[in-house]
Amino acid sequence: GGAINTNSTLGSSNFDGSIQSTAKVNATAGFSIVTYTGTSASTATIGHGLGVTPNVIIVRERDNTSQWAYFQTQLGFGSKLNLDLTDAVGGSSLMNQTAPTSTVFTVKNTGSGDVLNNGGLFIAYCFSEVAGYSKFGKYTGNGSSDGPFVFTNFTPRWILMKCTGATGNWVLIDTERPSGGNFVNYNTLSPNLNSAENSSGGVTNDILSNGFKLRGATDRNINGQQHIYLAFAESPFKNARAR
Repeated sequence: GGAINTNSTLGSSNFDGSIQSTAKVNATAGFSIVTYTGTSASTATIGHGLGVTPNVIIVRERDNTSQWAYFQTQLGFGSKLNLDLTDAVGGSSLMNQTAPTSTVFTVKNTGSGDVLNNGGLFIAYCFSEVAGYSKFGKYTGNGSSDGPFVFTNFTPRWILMKCTGATGNWVLIDTERPSGGNFVNYNTLSPNLNSAENSSGGVTNDILSNGFKLRGATDRNINGQQHIYLAFAESPFKNARAR
């Protein structure tokens, strides 16, 4: 219906979905930033530009009061979390119970305006897993100082975790902010809170050359509960060395 916009700053027009989107894509990193304008349709598909199926999609309406709708493969795309809330995972029709494909993801107008409403301006952050660079998955907490080990096949630099079956904060740690210079305790941030980082003790985790190990009965290691995580590598695509 028109010329493709190849502006490298703003992104390129994408016509893969039923709604034209604009996608800024880094396929090597498995990441795209997508903007689109909602219509009056009950459902729509949105082109994401990755060329592979995304594992994580985060959507928010930019010009209205709205939650950060968070979707991940391990939750199933008939369920969601909210990046700005502590609530447990819940059933959701926002993705029309439809898994994304290598070209598009599906959104549904439920009346809430979270992912589709007429004239709404939306942004979506789409992530696909890249070996040696990123790992997205889940684990079961045990509430113990000897917690589960999560294999990533690289040394994590940045980790975001959330319990899915119970209320609890999102927990974000990175190796740039160790507590007191100790690479076992980490200062934490929580996307759902507006508080300053926790610098009084932080979170105890082992960051290893091939993954991370949970320690302690906290929001990221609730006994018997499923948790999701996103991890990105300290030295992508190279041989990471343990500390």
